[in-house]
Amino acid sequence: MEALVHLSSPIGMLALRGSEAGLHAVQFLEPGPVQPTTPADLPACLQEPHRQLTAYFNRELREFELLCAPLVGTEFQRQVWAALAGIAHGRTASYLDVAKLLNNPKSVRAVGAANGQNPLAIVWPCHRVVGADGSLTGYAGGLARKRWLLAFEQPARQGALFG
Repeated sequence: MEALVHLSSPIGMLALRGSEAGLHAVQFLEPGPVQPTTPADLPACLQEPHRQLTAYFNRELREFELLCAPLVGTEFQRQVWAALAGIAHGRTASYLDVAKLLNNPKSVRAVGAANGQNPLAIVWPCHRVVGADGSLTGYAGGLARKRWLLAFEQPARQGALFG
């Protein structure tokens, strides 16, 4: 059975969905009357994702070590999402970089589309993917959140590299 919790973050409320199989989704919520889930009310399957995301926003964690089990995704999308997890904290990569990593440099647009469907925002850091010229391009959570996340990770930022 899927569980849902809400986590307050500096960039808005996040919805975390998961089950015993792993973390299914981390989604941005629009402002509204949703309250964060209290620690006492966290289901066991979402305690670790909640702890790690809280630690990330407290600058105590740079790399997530979570059991991820998205309920969506084609084989190609899952390959792209796996590549996202390899972009180190504080670094960026272009859509072309990701396409080349997948040995398919002509798939830049498909990489962009898959990036936009990433169900695990922040955990699989699609915010670290930028245009070939370094420009900020679309982000499902909105460009303001993407800009904030990149600036938040800035102290360690050293250029476009995979970790």
